[in-house]
Amino acid sequence: MPLQITNRQARHLLLDLQGLTRKPAAPLPKEELRALIGKLGYLQLDSVNAVERAHHMMLFSRAEKYKREDLHGLHESDRALFEHWTHDACLIPIEFYPYWQERFKAARQKLKDGAWKTRLGPHGPKIIKNVKQRIEKEGPLMARDFEDKGAGGWWGWGPSKTALEFLWRTGDLAISRREGFQKVYDLAERVIPEGHRTHTPSAAAIRDWKCREALKRLGTATPGEIAAFWDSLPPAEVKKWLAENARALCEVEITGADGTKRAALAFKDIEERLEAPAPPTRLRFLSPFDPVLRDRKRAERIFGFDYRIEIFVPEKKRQYGYYVLPILEGARFTGRADMKVHRKEGVLEVKGLWLEPGVKWTSAREEAFRKALARLAKFSGAETVKTDAAIRRAIKLQDGRP
Repeated sequence: MPLQITNRQARHLLLDLQGLTRKPAAPLPKEELRALIGKLGYLQLDSVNAVERAHHMMLFSRAEKYKREDLHGLHESDRALFEHWTHDACLIPIEFYPYWQERFKAARQKLKDGAWKTRLGPHGPKIIKNVKQRIEKEGPLMARDFEDKGAGGWWGWGPSKTALEFLWRTGDLAISRREGFQKVYDLAERVIPEGHRTHTPSAAAIRDWKCREALKRLGTATPGEIAAFWDSLPPAEVKKWLAENARALCEVEITGADGTKRAALAFKDIEERLEAPAPPTRLRFLSPFDPVLRDRKRAERIFGFDYRIEIFVPEKKRQYGYYVLPILEGARFTGRADMKVHRKEGVLEVKGLWLEPGVKWTSAREEAFRKALARLAKFSGAETVKTDAAIRRAIKLQDGRP
């Protein structure tokens, strides 16, 4: 009979696995930052800077004493992190690098039969060779160091930028650092420590690692959720792993926010993991790209919170706004706020605020909301907060007033 997991247990487990049960005001030394990213598995990078870049916002929501320079140090000096793809560009613990070998191999094959060949044109191999030779001789380079920048039709990439990206995705190059969020490429052997770069696990070992590490971080999961975690395993490979490891797994049923149950799998020690601590009750804003919300359907089932990013939705068709931050209180998402930092003016503006059904705007919640805004303003470099109009509109909307 499947192990029954209550909705409360499911919420606490997921938030704990995503690093959201630690005390947000506790110190975060560099080594603990490294451990936190390892716990998450990866840290998504994103260029949107409406409030704060996603990777900084994700860490700040878990640890308000987080220092940006520590993250840069782990990546650029300590080489404790490397940048590559999961579902998107991410910073990933360097210990995981050997398990990206199959991804590199698959990327090389795409030059033969994929879109890369078309986008690079008939002289693709020559362009790739020339780009790599320049970096070998000159050292780390950015796309802007090449004359054909911005000439191509793929996100404005020219042939050299396309070659840089291809070489990065195949593991021939690595991202040495970022300058103004622009990638600085260098030879992988000059960036990735040798022990991680030269270790090449077998295909079976890579499959086992990816499935095992995904399930550890998800707690409970369906085969599809395991496959989606690193975004590099076909469903057939996951099913094969599940069959090979059936004795180490158990069936569970998770009660969703609406009372319905969903079947999933977990390691047999799941009952011990269900003793996860309750998250702090402090009101916090999460990044729109936060990993706890990455799987929108899973988050909606567990938390009853329907969240979508509307950055790419035409303005007139948006339900909420361009950069809407989910509001988390304890183990409950209580609302969302559309925000923007006006850096020249030093103002953090709350453009809109919406509460979830059943959530009341009380004086205590308003105090917690304003304190969270003050913390975020300080972190993002804003000197003042503009929110009164958004609060008034939210109260009117809740009361059903025009």
